[in-house]
Amino acid sequence: MADDATMYRARAASEFANAQDAKLDNVRERCERAARAWETMADRAERVAVQRHEREAATAAQREAAAG
Repeated sequence: MADDATMYRARAASEFANAQDAKLDNVRERCERAARAWETMADRAERVAVQRHEREAATAAQREAAAG
């Protein structure tokens, strides 16, 4: 799962490069929209990974406290 954000950022970079190379305005705009979408997904994946880590740490602490 940690690789998701990395993959999403790579796709965003690819779309930004495609946008720079595009000759047509509509193609450039489509690539820019796609890049922004990939960036949003990367941000979300990173946020979810942090939340998951925090939740797992809290659960482990609760188990440890319950065990004694």
